[in-house]
Amino acid sequence: MKYVIGVMRPRFLLLAVACVFLGLSAAVWAGHTIDFWHAVLCFVGGVLAHGSVNAFNEYEDVKSGLDFRTIRTPFSGGSGTLVPVPHKLPVALWTGIITAAICIVIGIYFFMLHGWPILAIGALGLFVIVIYTPWLNKIPLLCLIAPGLGFGTLMVNGTYFALTGEFSWTALLISFVPFFLVSNLLLLNQFPDVEADKTVGRRHLPITVGRKASAVIFAAFVAATYLTIILGVAIKLTPLWTLIALVSLIFALPAAKGALAHPDNLAKLGASMGQNVLSNLIAPILVGIGLLVG
Repeated sequence: MKYVIGVMRPRFLLLAVACVFLGLSAAVWAGHTIDFWHAVLCFVGGVLAHGSVNAFNEYEDVKSGLDFRTIRTPFSGGSGTLVPVPHKLPVALWTGIITAAICIVIGIYFFMLHGWPILAIGALGLFVIVIYTPWLNKIPLLCLIAPGLGFGTLMVNGTYFALTGEFSWTALLISFVPFFLVSNLLLLNQFPDVEADKTVGRRHLPITVGRKASAVIFAAFVAATYLTIILGVAIKLTPLWTLIALVSLIFALPAAKGALAHPDNLAKLGASMGQNVLSNLIAPILVGIGLLVG
């Protein structure tokens, strides 16, 4: 079990919890009555989907030899769970398959309740999970937006639909908060891996345009995150209380400043990576709290 849990990278799974919470909060703010067990299924599905993509990533990175070349940091480079025991590689593959299968079962349940749209969301999510490491990492633009698409667009709107049987403009708009943040999370975490990733044919932005240009994109996505929060209030799709999420700028701004100032200094970049993780967790949770209070 330690290998099963290890390849799922449990300390990072709070991100899925935050994104599902955001979709649930939007449903509550819209006046829907939330079934407790449906909410539980959404959280389980979100966490297992995240664990599945992590397991598949560990499988591909050990199989390709990348994990034996990567310089691990607290925030990037994989868990290292299988590096001392590469013969345990099938554990990662089967962990990814089984967790994805459970997500499919949950999706079928909500399909029986609400119809085909949840299957479309789930199918696209499963597609991203399976192809992210072997293929999307070789296409710079798709590699950039795929994490945000999975955790933002699909997870937030999928949660809202699973709980309500409908979509909303509010859920769509707030899904852009984790869209930009999670895309940024993976973008900055790729900075230390440039040299190792080149050896297995990856072509993400820090490789193709360089760390300095990628830092500018990172800063632009930070700005887009908080403009989205302000826009929601301005056009009355979200309540004034969601502006409490601007508090997370105390982490996001230093992260952007550090990335711009030290894109090639990996020792100094560590602080920015930590601040980036905190903004990814805190901003969606605060937007969700703002929706519940508002």
